[in-house]
Amino acid sequence: MKKNDSNIKKAIKYLNNNECIAIPTETVYGLAGNAYSDKAVSRIYKLKKRPRGNPLITHYYNINNLKKDCEFDNTFIKLYKKFCPGPITFVLKLKKKSRVSKIITNNSNSVAVRFPSHPLTRKLLKKINYPLAAPSANISTSISPVSRQDVVDEFGPKLKFVLDGGYSKIGLESTIINLIGKPHILRLGGINSKLIYKLINPLENKNKKKIKIKVPGTSKLHYSPGIPVRLNAKKNYQNEAYILIKKRKKLDKNYFYISKTNNLKEAAKNLYKTLRIIKKNGYKKIAIEKIPNINIGEAINDRILRASKK
Repeated sequence: MKKNDSNIKKAIKYLNNNECIAIPTETVYGLAGNAYSDKAVSRIYKLKKRPRGNPLITHYYNINNLKKDCEFDNTFIKLYKKFCPGPITFVLKLKKKSRVSKIITNNSNSVAVRFPSHPLTRKLLKKINYPLAAPSANISTSISPVSRQDVVDEFGPKLKFVLDGGYSKIGLESTIINLIGKPHILRLGGINSKLIYKLINPLENKNKKKIKIKVPGTSKLHYSPGIPVRLNAKKNYQNEAYILIKKRKKLDKNYFYISKTNNLKEAAKNLYKTLRIIKKNGYKKIAIEKIPNINIGEAINDRILRASKK
């Protein structure tokens, strides 16, 4: 605990000086900075090489901290009580007096917020008097990091500090739900969408073309390992890495298991880590067997589809 306390003090020192650091969350590691500081937020965009028009998720400790920045209703409170802290992000309307940097929101009147459950990051958020803007700690469009080493591989000495919280428990980014107007899911993620439907049914999540709010992690090309990805593969070609979720009798050096028992939660946790290993091993192509499109499998399929875009 003493080491963690010391690391949190270091993290706060950097953040108070408008520097960027990496923080662990239950989903993936985030590249964090003071959400009230234009200087800190600008540094996030620069480090990530992220287009300024792509907004950031802002992380809060609890609902009391959120009150000064956002408007919310009973639907939000119901979801908050059920799923927070946890892997869900809410798009909410900003209050006029909010101090959230306009760079985060691309000068819009809405912002994406969440309450991470990782104990180290919660401890950090409790000790500071501002929320943290924190997109995934990677170069824009590439694979999100799920460990300290992933972040170091991405940024090297450009990033001054990583708060090490071990491997991310879930391994995929948060579910995003828009709560401005009629609620609808904008991005599948760490929470099964059926659980949300059950709580605030009906949701309007079909007619996505009508959605004008731009949110993080929804661009066509995203989560990419930087090499071609082939989906729903029944076998792999020569020298092609093959990602599997069910054990095969045949042994092959090109096989990479994200689960051997068709466990979708395990597969989600191991997906990004495995994609990074394959890239490091020098493969030029990846094949992925068909992933069941149920529960968190929906989010896995969303990520690998975006990773396969050219």
